[in-house]
Amino acid sequence: MPVCFPNFVEKKMNYKGKKMRSWQMDAIGQDQLELRDVDIPQAGQGEVLVKVAAVALNYRDKMIIETGRGLALNFPFTPGSDLAGTVVALGYGVTSLVIGDRVISTASPDWIDGIRPGNARSPFYRTLGGYYLGVLSEYIVLPEAWFVKAPSSLNNAQASTLPVAGLTAWFALAERAHVCAGDTVLIPSTGGVALFGLQIAKAHGAETIVCGSAKNEKRTKELGADHYVNKDRDDWMEVVLNITNDRGVDVVLEVIGGANLGRSVELTAVGGRICQIGALDGFDLLAPAMPLMLKDITIHGIGTGSRRGLENLIRAVDRTGLKPVIETTYLLADLPLALDHLAKGAFGKIVIELE
Repeated sequence: MPVCFPNFVEKKMNYKGKKMRSWQMDAIGQDQLELRDVDIPQAGQGEVLVKVAAVALNYRDKMIIETGRGLALNFPFTPGSDLAGTVVALGYGVTSLVIGDRVISTASPDWIDGIRPGNARSPFYRTLGGYYLGVLSEYIVLPEAWFVKAPSSLNNAQASTLPVAGLTAWFALAERAHVCAGDTVLIPSTGGVALFGLQIAKAHGAETIVCGSAKNEKRTKELGADHYVNKDRDDWMEVVLNITNDRGVDVVLEVIGGANLGRSVELTAVGGRICQIGALDGFDLLAPAMPLMLKDITIHGIGTGSRRGLENLIRAVDRTGLKPVIETTYLLADLPLALDHLAKGAFGKIVIELE
């Protein structure tokens, strides 16, 4: 017989039949987004009801809204994967969380530890705001194992940036490339993943070279970048090589993709590592084979990371004082404006605040 939790009964009755706002769409396209009033969901066995405080946007969210990104979306579809919030109701049998816990989502909830599930034909890609329900709502019900406790050192807006951007940078640098003191890390962007990568690399004692537009140099150096290279210079690759005395960089956080992978290969040291993450320049990668082979370069394909990796990142955040970079926040009703901002690029993250 299931155990009845008094708090669960009380909270469930409080929310039953009440309404919340939720972004939903019945077809592909940003113009299909509607902010609707819907019933607050009820927590079933093994589930928790979370009051959403903040949702961090990823470029992936915009791509899914506009194109579906090849996924079989279930309509009405709610986008978004990265939330921070507070547990307000418990389903029967929940043991790892209590009412009042601050939590963040696990964007790839089926990937617990080790290598990603799946096989050669079908690598696993079941994420929130894609295969599963998205989180751009005032309340969300999910299994308790799909949440982890938020870092105590971050507010809700900051914590919401960890599930994809923070974890992707952490998983690439700390758990795949194993960056360490003495390494030189190249970061060719100043977006959300890139700035997490900068701070994570510095926390591991690495030297960092960031490439971006001239307007972002001051802010990037304030975050700890050792070198900043204006990407608009025709000779920016020569500048990077000169910084390393022609040795090249040990690790590249490749967040651009496309033909930029080839540039990363040219700049990587013998025995170096490239973490291929982004596809801003296209999903078809292009790189010269000869330097790739002669320099014995390892390329890691990075698609976020595991739940265990997220827990490792959370501990590191609390112990090192790392603070996510948020360019601006928007209200829930202003999601279309936030998506337009995302398309233009941002220094760090864009967050939807619901509190």
